[in-house]
Amino acid sequence: MEFRYKRLCRLGMNVHKQAGGAFLILSVRGGNVFKDRVDAGRRLAGKLVPYSEGEGIVLAIPRGGVVVGYEIARRLGYLMDLIIPRKIGSPHNSEVAIGAVTQDGTCIVDHRLVNLLGVTRTELEEKKNDEVREIKRRMNLYGAGRMLRRFQGGQLILVDDGVATGHTMLAALRTARNYQPEELIVAVPVAPRDTLETLKKEADRVVCLLVPECFYAVGQYYEEFDQVEDFEVGEILRELQEQGV
Repeated sequence: MEFRYKRLCRLGMNVHKQAGGAFLILSVRGGNVFKDRVDAGRRLAGKLVPYSEGEGIVLAIPRGGVVVGYEIARRLGYLMDLIIPRKIGSPHNSEVAIGAVTQDGTCIVDHRLVNLLGVTRTELEEKKNDEVREIKRRMNLYGAGRMLRRFQGGQLILVDDGVATGHTMLAALRTARNYQPEELIVAVPVAPRDTLETLKKEADRVVCLLVPECFYAVGQYYEEFDQVEDFEVGEILRELQEQGV
């Protein structure tokens, strides 16, 4: 029965468990809620207005989070910069994430999985260093980091187009905390409940528009979920920086 429940979830169905093990299928469209990232960003910005005060910086996670963050920064009149967490893949299978790291070397490690896969400390360090080099390459490519280096206090709002496991967002949170903001907020359009509970332990506030009971992937809640290209990220960031927003 549990297998069938999970299979329905994977098919994109919004399923509710009933007493006795029955299933109620609430939606067969995968619960598409947002037209695209622009729509999600505008709706999320509306929820953030009551919490915005003074000065702040929107820290968007590339690449999809930059489109969402752009709408929030414009609505709140905040500056925007990037924070770039990267998953650390297993040296034996890069598709298996064993942790995450950000530009300043802040690292989240799934020690249970590391031990299970037999990943050595040297292998872990090498994979981490590889990702940090890639992060720095992307920072230079996008022209990112200027606004965050000048941060003098206020709010930091971490934004992505959605969160699944939360490993990369958790690494981003810990990096952002190093800048000692007056308030550190996580803002995402959609995320599973257990991930949000983890993030709430480290953020001062978590704002999320949709918390599905049956979560499979971020993209299933968007009608349009095209990949955002590197040049688009750079253009968005430059536009906001030139406007002083």
